[in-house]
Amino acid sequence: MYAIFVAFIAWVALQADWARIGKQFFNPEVAAEMFPGIITTALVNTLWFTLVGFVGGLLLGILLALMKLSSIAPFRWFATGWIELFRGLPAILTIFAVAFMLPIALGIRVPGGTVGAGLLGLILVASAYMAEVIRAGIQAVPKGQTEAARSLGMSPMKTTFWIILPQGFRIIIPPMTNEFVLLLKDTSLLFIAGVTIQTKELTNFARDASTVNANATPLVMAAILYLLVTIPLTRVAAWLERKLAKQR
Repeated sequence: MYAIFVAFIAWVALQADWARIGKQFFNPEVAAEMFPGIITTALVNTLWFTLVGFVGGLLLGILLALMKLSSIAPFRWFATGWIELFRGLPAILTIFAVAFMLPIALGIRVPGGTVGAGLLGLILVASAYMAEVIRAGIQAVPKGQTEAARSLGMSPMKTTFWIILPQGFRIIIPPMTNEFVLLLKDTSLLFIAGVTIQTKELTNFARDASTVNANATPLVMAAILYLLVTIPLTRVAAWLERKLAKQR
C-alpha cells in the first residue's frame, strides 16, 4: 500500500503542469497586489467577526444550557425549541432571515447595519451549538460536586457559577475550540447580508480579488491565512487540555 501511494504521488508530480499551476495559483505579482489589504482589512475583520460571534454565542449558549437543565418546564421547552431551530437551519438562511426578513416582516432593524445583522445571525447559530456543548459539560461534572457545595451552605446559583461551570468548561475545551474554528469559517457567509470594501472578510476579499485578476492566487493566500490562525489555535487547545488533565 505504501508503494502504491508513493507511486501515485510520483505519477501526479510528473504529470502536473507545474508552470501553469504556479502561474494560476502561486503568482507572486498577484500576491503582491493583495498586501496589505488582505491582512489589515480581510484578516482583521475575520478575527473581529469571529470574536464577536463567539463571545455572543457563548453568553447566550450558557443561558440556554442552564434553561434546558432547569426544573421549570417552560424554560426547558423554550431552550429546546431554540436549539433545535437554529441547529436545524443552515447558517446562511439564519443570516438572511435576520438581515432581510425581520426588517420587512416586523420592522426590526439590527444596530450596526448589514454587519450587525450578519453577526447577530452568527450569534444565534453559534448559541444553539454551544448550548448543547455546555450542557454536556455541565452534566459531565460529578453530582457529588453539587452535593458537597450545597452541604457547605452555598446557594444553587453560587454552586452553578462557582463550582459546576468552571469544571464543566475544563471538559469542553476541545469541542469549544472546534466551535471557534467553525465560526471562523462561517464568517464567509456574512456576504449574504451585504458587505462594503471595509467590512470584507478573508473569503469574500480573496474571491473578489480572484475575479478581478482572473487568477486563483488570492484564494490560496486566504487558505494559508486561515491555516495560520486555526492550526496554532488547535495546538494551544490541545496543550491546555493536557495541562488541565494533569491538574485534575
